Amino acid sequence: MIRKGTIADWPIITEYNIAMAWETEKKVLDCNTVTEGVKAILADSTKGYYYVYEVDSQTVGQLMVTYEWSDWRNGYFWWIQSVYVAPQHRHKGIYKQLYQEVRAQAAKQKDVCGIRLYVEKHNIRAQKTYQSLGMEETDYLVYEELFKILN
Repeated sequence: MIRKGTIADWPIITEYNIAMAWETEKKVLDCNTVTEGVKAILADSTKGYYYVYEVDSQTVGQLMVTYEWSDWRNGYFWWIQSVYVAPQHRHKGIYKQLYQEVRAQAAKQKDVCGIRLYVEKHNIRAQKTYQSLGMEETDYLVYEELFKILN
């Protein structure tokens, strides 16, 4: 079952975000920072929201949606982030169902012009998954300057 995340989901979402960062990038995230970040978005839908996927009342997958305004298109891109499916539940179509839910909701909105996500460049399995769902690699690279140093 797919549902929107609530503030009660912060412990498992935090756990999954930390696990995802380690699995995909070997980054150790600060638990307190992630906890506060997860609680912030769950408490303020203007930042975005989470969808969670439950099996037998246990959360086994998640993704987060945030928003980016595009003046070129006069609309929003919905960004998919913080994708995670518990290892024992992978390869069962859980991410596909989460993505299809986001896509269906985005398509209903007159001001949404597309869906985007970024993926770690060496995560070939994830890239193939996204391509199989109809997403295309863009010509853009992502650059950043961090103001808060993460472990």
